Amino acid sequence: MTNSNTAVADRNTGSSSPVLRFFAHLISYLFHPLFITTYVMGFLIFIHPFAFDGFEHKIKVLRFLHIALFNALFPLFSVFLLWRLNFVSSMQLRTVKDRIIPYLITMIFYWWSWNVFRNLRDSPPVTVHFLLGAFLAICGGWLANIYFKISMHAIAMGGALMFFFLFSFNDAYASGLYLSVALLVTGMVLTSRLLLGSHSNFEIWSGLFVGLLAQYVAWQF
Repeated sequence: MTNSNTAVADRNTGSSSPVLRFFAHLISYLFHPLFITTYVMGFLIFIHPFAFDGFEHKIKVLRFLHIALFNALFPLFSVFLLWRLNFVSSMQLRTVKDRIIPYLITMIFYWWSWNVFRNLRDSPPVTVHFLLGAFLAICGGWLANIYFKISMHAIAMGGALMFFFLFSFNDAYASGLYLSVALLVTGMVLTSRLLLGSHSNFEIWSGLFVGLLAQYVAWQF
């Protein structure tokens, strides 16, 4: 399977123009897997008219900073340290072996965020559901990583997509715009990963499935 995946990646890389590759890289960085949780929580905290209604602005900022630190900055800094200490070969985590320890570290941070929000009595239930789904998605990615290099971008986008899909059926202020944007961004990110030759079709679709399933399971609790 490794040889076939490499061949597919080489074909995708060679067939894409420099302009397409530039935008594919840009989209991949803007929607890095570790940023997706922060984006969704930022939407719920600052944009959605109902989710954090009645919260003081200071509390909103503190909740957002917690997510930005524990779900994005700290995991990224941990990978940076692993790279500088030669535990991983690159910051891009291009191999299955490179991803083992970062997955475990990220699982701890994501579990902590979910546990903190779960134990805050004023936390909107929707945030607890979403953060649990994000944690389960990391667990699913780590298990799949034992066998193949599942797409972390696809896992993150699958989770966000399922969240907005389920949220739209439980939200008094439901808007098709939110779900449409999630669909558009998901398509852009997955296409970018294929254009860059970073993953095979199987790695992309399996990642999307893991993300979708994780959020669905989280909503059942």
